[in-house]
Amino acid sequence: MKFSVRQIDLFERDVRLRMPFRFGIVTLTEAPQAFARVRIRLENGAEAEGAAAELLAPKWFDKNPALSNEENFDQLRTSLAVAKGMYGSGANTAYGHFQAHYRDQIERAAGKGLNALVACYGPALIDRALLDALCRGLGISFYDAVRRNIVGLELPAAFLESLRPSSQIAARHTVGLLDPITATEQRVDDGLPETLEEVIARYGHRWFKLKVGGDVKADVERLAAIASVLDRGGEYHATLDGNEQYEDVDGVLELWKRIKAEPRLRRLATSVVFIEQPIKRQNALSADISALAREKPVIIDESDDTLDAFARAKSLGYRGVSSKTCKGIYKSIINAARCAEWGKGYFMSGEDLTIQAGLALQQDLALVSLLGITHVERNGHHYVNGMAALPAEEQDAFLRAHPDLYERSHGAVRLRITKGQIATGSLNCPGFASAAMPDWNQMKEMKIK
Repeated sequence: MKFSVRQIDLFERDVRLRMPFRFGIVTLTEAPQAFARVRIRLENGAEAEGAAAELLAPKWFDKNPALSNEENFDQLRTSLAVAKGMYGSGANTAYGHFQAHYRDQIERAAGKGLNALVACYGPALIDRALLDALCRGLGISFYDAVRRNIVGLELPAAFLESLRPSSQIAARHTVGLLDPITATEQRVDDGLPETLEEVIARYGHRWFKLKVGGDVKADVERLAAIASVLDRGGEYHATLDGNEQYEDVDGVLELWKRIKAEPRLRRLATSVVFIEQPIKRQNALSADISALAREKPVIIDESDDTLDAFARAKSLGYRGVSSKTCKGIYKSIINAARCAEWGKGYFMSGEDLTIQAGLALQQDLALVSLLGITHVERNGHHYVNGMAALPAEEQDAFLRAHPDLYERSHGAVRLRITKGQIATGSLNCPGFASAAMPDWNQMKEMKIK
């Protein structure tokens, strides 16, 4: 189904975290959230509106320590501005619009000093909004649009038709590098869980994502403190996220060797299912990592900056790749098709970048659900008190539209997690998992420098 792009508007609103989140080299306390609102014209002349949202996260897309958080925000705004200028009025399919501009987007962004990962951010947001508009205009769900290939993907019909969204998915809780494990000296005291112990008691998680920081000794001690809590309960599963903190595979092998040798980590070691991007991106795809992969499967995340990155990583021993809506929905679907073609042992994971309740959360959950991913990292609900900062009418609209996904607690509409599971049935609705819309009057127009 072809359509033309009539209008693209960019907005943002500020997000303040209830507690600091440290990943890699940054400690995040606040960041803007970007919104795209689009209008399209279908082949039959009808018009439709769609939207998408994504946090402007610093020090992930570009980890240059010389850049301030504000400069990182402006990089992502520039990526959006470049993308907005490339979606012309000519008719094309949803995937066709992306494909027509993909290489030019990277080249034009590079001309502004932006790396390929930053360059992907702009189209990733706008493509989701366009797909939302297409689905709304046709009165179909995101699931139907992909499975019936109304989006125009150049993938086997048998693969697309085989995709089966689930009605629930396990939430994998992130334990950041600053997160308290059993006690904290300075409490937020807002009634929500703060320590790992409290999180498990409140949400019933059995899946965990554990951040490591690049210092083997400190990482082992940190993991031992985490294991002292996790080992008290029943069966659990974990992933290790290196956030590019190790220079090369030898450093990660040393960490894994120490983990296996540490008696306090015996159970945790057997519970680890994969290791996520432990090596700095400038080195990650320059050497074979098969020795580490023989110990545990390794996936790329930050290195997944172009459509061919996963294929290049496969040749070096990597077995998986992350799905993140901020990197692009079509990249995720293409990589899922690769895993299906390559066979057993190759997989995708669902990862989070402090995704916020509302459109961003819903569209990411719908994507990973469709791809058959059974657990997904979720952390936005832990570091931000849901929709507490939003107008009451907007909160009510999302709760009415997705009553299985959200609950009202602690003064806000928040993500509902029960026994470690997230219910996603209401995402099977007309549009891209969007049965409610944000209040555009409560946002500021994005200013591009």
